[in-house]
Amino acid sequence: MADPTISQPAQAAAQQRVHPRGHLLQRLVRYTALVLLALLILVAISVLIAWLVIRPKRLVFTVEDGSVHSFNLTHDQYLSATFDFSIISYNPNRRVSFYYDSIEVWASYDDHDIAFSVVNSFFQPRRNWTRLDVKLAAQNVSLSRSTSRELRLDKSGGQVELTILLDTRVRFKVGSWKSRDRILRIWCSPVFDLVHLSSSNNFHMKYCDVEL
Repeated sequence: MADPTISQPAQAAAQQRVHPRGHLLQRLVRYTALVLLALLILVAISVLIAWLVIRPKRLVFTVEDGSVHSFNLTHDQYLSATFDFSIISYNPNRRVSFYYDSIEVWASYDDHDIAFSVVNSFFQPRRNWTRLDVKLAAQNVSLSRSTSRELRLDKSGGQVELTILLDTRVRFKVGSWKSRDRILRIWCSPVFDLVHLSSSNNFHMKYCDVEL
């Protein structure tokens, strides 16, 4: 009967056939890694060059004017009122313009949302000032007893302190390139700190915080 054991020369020949394949696989992995690294470096350099050329600047938002009308706070802590604001959006960039695809505006008092509105979408060119006239309506908004008490005190003093939040979706435009939608949030607080109800004569302009 023949011996089933593989002879030494046969084993050596098999190893010689396996080793070149292993080396080829290692080379392929190494070259792939180098190509990916080179691509990442090129992308990073391209982003850096684009940033240096464009030099994007932060958007500027300010609340320029505001007043409260039809203010009514019932004894069972329900609020109805109309809040009018003039908000200025300034794009200081020379090469970047913006599409504001959706704009939701909230007014809050003592961390309680009390009024809401939606502003029409718009396109903002480079180095442009855009005025947003916002009317926020509070209709029978239920307040806690403590919040209602503080709001009554503010009303009796003729002053109301609010926080204004703009929750927007924007796209960048540089040349013919447009980015995907991104969330832009703007906080303006406090506003109305020195404002008399139903009047904007003593309004102090408020700069807003912008987060993109």
